[in-house]
Amino acid sequence: MRRQRAGFDVAAGSGRRGLALTRLRVDPIACDGTGACAELFPERIRLDDWGYPIIDPVAIDHQLLPHAQRAVKSCPKMALTIDYPEAE
Repeated sequence: MRRQRAGFDVAAGSGRRGLALTRLRVDPIACDGTGACAELFPERIRLDDWGYPIIDPVAIDHQLLPHAQRAVKSCPKMALTIDYPEAE
């Protein structure tokens, strides 16, 4: 089963195992819309008409985490972060 969410076509339930709560977050105030994040992590980030990122709300699975970390490190304004799950 597939569904459309925020402009992304994702498999239902994908990214829900293991790092189920690991998600990307953008600070819209700090972001200047360079678009580097979307170039490095197009699986979860797309750009709006003005070049600002739109983050897919689906959790990041372990296979995509290195790509997400690279996108976060490349943000010139440090506006992109990864929210990791809290230890139980």
